[in-house]
Amino acid sequence: MLEVKDIHTYYGESHILQGLSLKVERGSIVGILGRNGVGKTTLIRSIIGFTPPRRGQVIFDGTDITRVPPHRIARMGIGLVPQGRRVFSSLNVRENLTVTAMDRGHGWSLSRVYELFPVLKMRERQRAARLSGGEQQMLATARGIRGEPELLLMDEPSEGLAPLMVRELGHTIHRLRAEGFSFLLVEQNFAFALKIADSLCVMSKGRVVYQATPGELLNNEEVKSQYLGV
Repeated sequence: MLEVKDIHTYYGESHILQGLSLKVERGSIVGILGRNGVGKTTLIRSIIGFTPPRRGQVIFDGTDITRVPPHRIARMGIGLVPQGRRVFSSLNVRENLTVTAMDRGHGWSLSRVYELFPVLKMRERQRAARLSGGEQQMLATARGIRGEPELLLMDEPSEGLAPLMVRELGHTIHRLRAEGFSFLLVEQNFAFALKIADSLCVMSKGRVVYQATPGELLNNEEVKSQYLGV
């Protein structure tokens, strides 16, 4: 579904991603782990088109999207739940879910989204700025769904959430996978990533240095110590 091939991404002259490659198969959940500053968010920005790679390719469903504008990438079927949620704080819940809506024939109507997130239905006339952190994460995820993507990029979705909300987030991701979504998930919460992902990629210095199943990573003390500090 998604193939990132030897990409090199820069901020000015700072070389952030240095030949990174990975794949996301249709229907899978791929987790990205690594210490702060290794380029995880830059990877998300490179895929969605905010910071296109200078070299290498990003292939989605057989199409080269390396230098396609972000709005076109969204229409092609890639959604984003950004780090920090970034909901539209001055808009209410319903407005947040309407402004990003896209009809790609997958049937993610407002009523269907409310079935998945009943609390958002209860809060639909409330401004996003007044929601709790967990409710804002629900809203950010629901907003991503309303774009009807096939692949959803999620950047640090569990950040700042209470353990109960982290568990609920995990249930939501698995429910969406059952509905046909695929995921590329950047995560700092090691335990959450182990539970949620089918495969995990460990990043260091702008590259994927290790890829394995959660069980394999859990048993690899050298990789955990050297690259993750756990």
